[in-house]
Amino acid sequence: MQLAVGKIVEGKVTGITKFGAFIELPEGKTGMVHISEIAPTYVNEIRDHVTENQVVKVKILSISEEGKISLSMKRALDRPPQQAPRRAPGRPDNYEWNSARKNEGMSFEDMLSKFKQTSDDKISDLKRYNDGKRGTGRSRGPSK
Repeated sequence: MQLAVGKIVEGKVTGITKFGAFIELPEGKTGMVHISEIAPTYVNEIRDHVTENQVVKVKILSISEEGKISLSMKRALDRPPQQAPRRAPGRPDNYEWNSARKNEGMSFEDMLSKFKQTSDDKISDLKRYNDGKRGTGRSRGPSK
């Protein structure tokens, strides 16, 4: 079996260090899985995820000219289909949240002025909303 970038193969863990795990691959070659490629979650201790002599699936990420093979265990996992991203309640679907494209061609001063105005408008709306919730717009004392 020819080793190639992008292929998923099985190998045996032959060594574990603080920074990764060494995997014996077919054809007698050895590659390394960096700690960041062990699992899709944060990995503090590699030994919590693999043990020596364990057979694991790995994806070949790169093969250097010197023959060093970079591997990933997390990219070799069978992942369930991605769910549609959840949108926050009250946010319209068609609103472009990244406004960087809207500001093309504007000077810094214009963008700053626009930001200040938008910020003032939002604060004003928030105060009005909160005043309506608290009832601070009406008198609480006895009427005269």
